[in-house]
Amino acid sequence: MTALLLPSLADDLPIADSLDTHVWDSGDELPDDDVLGQVGMYVMPYTFSADTGDIIARMPQLSVVQTLTAGYEHVRPYLRPGITLCNARGVHDASTAELAVTLTLASLRGIPTFVEARQRGEWAFGVYEALADKTVLIVGYGAIGRAIEDRLVPFECDVLRVARTARDGVAGFESLPELVGHADVAIMICPLTDETRGMVDATFLASMKDDALLVNVARGGVVDTDALVAELSAGRLRAALDVTDPEPPPEGHPLWTVPNLLLSPHVGGSSSAFLPRARRLVKAQVERYAAGDPLANVVVGP
Repeated sequence: MTALLLPSLADDLPIADSLDTHVWDSGDELPDDDVLGQVGMYVMPYTFSADTGDIIARMPQLSVVQTLTAGYEHVRPYLRPGITLCNARGVHDASTAELAVTLTLASLRGIPTFVEARQRGEWAFGVYEALADKTVLIVGYGAIGRAIEDRLVPFECDVLRVARTARDGVAGFESLPELVGHADVAIMICPLTDETRGMVDATFLASMKDDALLVNVARGGVVDTDALVAELSAGRLRAALDVTDPEPPPEGHPLWTVPNLLLSPHVGGSSSAFLPRARRLVKAQVERYAAGDPLANVVVGP
């Protein structure tokens, strides 16, 4: 009988009798080799811990890996020929889009300033920026990028869209040097690949308008941290980061103290919206696997 390895968040889902189901979360004692040797589908726990990838080498019959993350660069090094990788497209769209807009609004409207002023007993009245009439550049116009735009439109801002491949209404990455200088806000939501690693470098940042806002809800490695710290320290740009490189920043790192930065602890997908969406995805994928039907969200073929 083919075995299925699930995280505990899905252990009570109805599973086909043809599958021998086992539950494992990162940090738990591993199933024995007899069990692992029969695993054909593995749903990875929702964490970036190395043990969730290391276990793949101990599953010789493995043919499908399902992540609970939208990004999958952390899984690629563990794959071998014959394994299909599926990501969690659709699970994090709403939550990550909400956070992208939250970080944007909080930064523009001065929310961190109000929090700090209250702690000092100060009334920080003043004129603060609106999102209305701003131009927002979304870099990585996939499912989450579209969800971000859906939430931006009611705020009466203009949206520029960029993706790896140009298509109707969406520019390609090659257009970034031209477009970035038109943006008041640049939101990064592209996957981390060889092409996008360090994309937001000193040249990219220098092309941004004075006092523009960089929002990163993608991966920390998309941004050159040293280059960003230099711009923030000079006071020319502002940033709101949900992800960093390194992550989390070690004690004493400039990201803890540099001005003009709003920092959240990689919680784009970590909200009350995650669990029900994750469970629906796992249930549907397991049903497809058991029936021999094509899987959804395939990002790496066998």
